Amino acid sequence: MQQSASPLACASGWSSPSIQKAHERSEKFGLKALMRPDYDVLTGGELRMKLEQNRALSAHAMPVMETLREQIANTQSMIVLTDAQGLILHSVGDDDFLRRAEKVALKAGANWAEERQGTNAIGTAIADRCPTVVHGDQHYLAANRFLTCASVPILDPYGDLAGVLDVTGDHRSYHQHTMALAKMSAQMIENHLFTSTFRHTLQIAFHARPEFLGTLMEGIMAFTCDGRFLSANRSAQFQFGLPLAAMRAHTLSSLCGLTTPQLIDRLRTSQGHPISLALNNGTVVCASVEFRRPTLGESVQLPVAFDPATPPAVRHAQPARSTLVDSSPSKLACLDTGDGQVSTVIEKVRKVIGKDIPILITGETGTGKELLAQAIHNDSPRRSGPFVAVNCASIPENLIESELFGYEEGAFTGARRKGAAGKLLQANGGTLFLDEIGDMPYPLQVRLLRVLQERVVDPLGSSKSVPVDVAIICATHRNLREMIAQNRFREDLYYRLNGLVVKLPPLRERTDLAVVIEKMLVSVRSEQASDAPLSVAGDVMTLFEQCAWPGNFRQLGNLLRTAAAMVDDDGQIRREHLPEDFFEDCRCVAMPGGQPAGDPMQPPGARLQDVEASAIAAAIAQHNGNVSAAARMLGISRNTVYRKMPPLGTGRAN
Repeated sequence: MQQSASPLACASGWSSPSIQKAHERSEKFGLKALMRPDYDVLTGGELRMKLEQNRALSAHAMPVMETLREQIANTQSMIVLTDAQGLILHSVGDDDFLRRAEKVALKAGANWAEERQGTNAIGTAIADRCPTVVHGDQHYLAANRFLTCASVPILDPYGDLAGVLDVTGDHRSYHQHTMALAKMSAQMIENHLFTSTFRHTLQIAFHARPEFLGTLMEGIMAFTCDGRFLSANRSAQFQFGLPLAAMRAHTLSSLCGLTTPQLIDRLRTSQGHPISLALNNGTVVCASVEFRRPTLGESVQLPVAFDPATPPAVRHAQPARSTLVDSSPSKLACLDTGDGQVSTVIEKVRKVIGKDIPILITGETGTGKELLAQAIHNDSPRRSGPFVAVNCASIPENLIESELFGYEEGAFTGARRKGAAGKLLQANGGTLFLDEIGDMPYPLQVRLLRVLQERVVDPLGSSKSVPVDVAIICATHRNLREMIAQNRFREDLYYRLNGLVVKLPPLRERTDLAVVIEKMLVSVRSEQASDAPLSVAGDVMTLFEQCAWPGNFRQLGNLLRTAAAMVDDDGQIRREHLPEDFFEDCRCVAMPGGQPAGDPMQPPGARLQDVEASAIAAAIAQHNGNVSAAARMLGISRNTVYRKMPPLGTGRAN
């Protein structure tokens, strides 16, 4: 049978301007309708490299694809995820149809760009950058005409094409709702990518109708701490009536009518409830706000190719993102601030990163275990995937199983409709950080061990095992070996988790305290949106170096934030700016001028309470029994002086 120049019959009823243009492009590519398709399937090594380059996209898309598969089960269909060039990264669906689809190379490693496959939903959606359905005979190549495909472009958080989500099935079983499901799934992936990319920024989620907050309909915007616009999702662009390029010219103030400090003040008075915002187009919306600043040593930088200040034409000319990520500063290096013990820990960790060796971080509470885990993730090949942290001690025992493993609809009373993905599946393609692993209930340790060994998750109420690919980092302040001896922790799980065990030193043992404080003061200034300098007086730094710091970084961070809020115009933190209970944790309270208070012959091993009593006695004696004057000199309250006073006859005031 002679094939016409254009295989699409315009009178067939299937023609549309976009399909006609797609066929014209196919002809210009030199394709013939009856030719054998060239799928150009990648080799194993090449595919692995592509998967690594698209790790973030895959990590956020795979759980959504699994949910979509359940919604279209038994429809002779499959779900396909491609990169921005049309290369298939993953495919899931009905087994029978998957086997049939492999004959036309609808499998990982095959390329479905228009120049190779002619008119098809994946390639045409990429070319037109809009949702596309290609049904049966609308395909340019005859080999593909038994298919009907619905494809939706997935945009990255900066508006660039990241990939395509496609639902393909037998053309005889096409359902009108398929495209709607594909659009919702793609939007869900985009929102997950957005919130993950901007997790350390000011994020505002909003909608004119409060009930739409927390749904796919909510708009999401991201700003820097000083109110510079970073990006917005599709719903936000729609609600403003502005494309992303136009929104880049705005700030928080010009879009929402208030500055960052004003927004923070509004949040403080909202008591955790959504607030009302007036958009610059006159719409009043209900908004929830998250403001997550990076913690000590965590340097968050936007890749050069994503700098919102860079014109789009220049951004598109940048190298591939994977190379940009590789050239970013090491997050572990940011933590190496001069302490020998920390340097040794970082050196050990670097040797096992990316080698599928579990890491167990030990140390006192507040020594920065989660910070180290985040840095390990950021320096690993999984850096573009999610980092999911779970504190095993903070989740009620009756909920931790559903939190970790997820559940199906109806699995238990109060379960959400459609169920919920657990933390393990949320971390797929990335890193799961299990903090306080020693507090995990004993029965759940068995299930976690199975996940680590078999790499599958069984959600509550489900009969299906879901494959999962996660790196595991654990942390604890407990002695797990003692817990094993007491039958409170499984020995087999312990030896599965302790591939590399490292211990972070407490703050009192670190030799880099001055550098640590300097970094934390920079973070405090950012939190308070202040340009004023902050510094620590010399005698206060001496006190810091003598403090026991039982709360480690948490205690130091809270102290510096409180002190920074109380400083005078010169920005210097002095003794009077420190909270009263801080002095109780000091090994020694120094007199002005740096001379030790009390008996100069005080032995080095003297107990802390004896040193305190001696210092208070000397201050009272110096001020002739005036407790108020002694308290002012020591920077503590009168009540503390009375409580710590030595007994009568050893210098107590009359």
